Amino acid sequence: MRLVRVPGLRGPRQVNPALLAAGAMVLIIVAVLGAALLPPSGADDSGPGSTAAGSVNSSARSLPWPREGQTSVLVEGLGARGELGTKGTQTPVPIASVTKVMTAYVILRAHPLRAGESGPDITVDQQAADESVSRVESSVPVREGQRLSERQLLELLLIPSGNNIARLLARWDAGSQKAFAKKMNRAAHALGMRHTTYTGASGLERTTTSTSADQLKLAQQVMRDEVFRSIVAMPSTTAPDRPGRISNSNALLGTAGVIGVKTGSSTPAGGNLMWAATAPDGGGRDRLVLGVVLRQQAGTSPQQGLQAAFAHSSALIKGVRQWLKTTESGTR
Repeated sequence: MRLVRVPGLRGPRQVNPALLAAGAMVLIIVAVLGAALLPPSGADDSGPGSTAAGSVNSSARSLPWPREGQTSVLVEGLGARGELGTKGTQTPVPIASVTKVMTAYVILRAHPLRAGESGPDITVDQQAADESVSRVESSVPVREGQRLSERQLLELLLIPSGNNIARLLARWDAGSQKAFAKKMNRAAHALGMRHTTYTGASGLERTTTSTSADQLKLAQQVMRDEVFRSIVAMPSTTAPDRPGRISNSNALLGTAGVIGVKTGSSTPAGGNLMWAATAPDGGGRDRLVLGVVLRQQAGTSPQQGLQAAFAHSSALIKGVRQWLKTTESGTR
């Protein structure tokens, strides 16, 4: 055995080199394991019960949460008990036409309407008219030079989900869709939607991404607007150059207390639904229940994805209604 001078000790000491090597290996293993146990640098650990993978209220774990994608649900007026939680990793994903909720929110903030008001008339431009005959996206038939009220355009935006109407409103408000997207992102930032990026007014671009938890924050805010609430609750509307009535794209409207809000579907986004429903608690008082379901059957057809979003949302809404009646009854 050779003599090795060990730092911090006076004079040479007999140290087995094999023990030094073993000790160094232990330190390396501890460092690696420690790094592995640390949360990812991009994880969102802010807010009550919030984690990157989502967190469900212990009393709501038995609800029929969708097994895929992302879901967030809350019941207003119950404080922390009403925050039923979030299921699924909160990684930003394409949200398709759910984007139009923010489009409407920004328009109504800049050009507020009262109940019964139509608002200013807006002239249909050539671009909106040309885009109305698109076969690759949802659109509403309009003609250049037509004058439609703000209220009419908001109905055509939110009920049949007209992409050309979304971009027309963006140009009317901000001059260009790019400038309007900046306003959308500023509004998202003000609402604390830290994992959301808007790149257009319609949701056609797959680069518009968000999370269910972020979209739930928007749902809470926008449902306070009386005009918005009245529009998303409409089963149908009319278009100036289309005979008959146009049905709301939200197939759950009018079932199990559903009063809105907005669908969205595409192959990359899958099926998405922001929904609002009223539900009686154990004391017979109606509560507003808000939920967002994202990325159902992504990679399939938009129709398949949307049907999955409807099915999973419907089951969840019915489960929440039963949970609310039972839970609130037990607290009285």
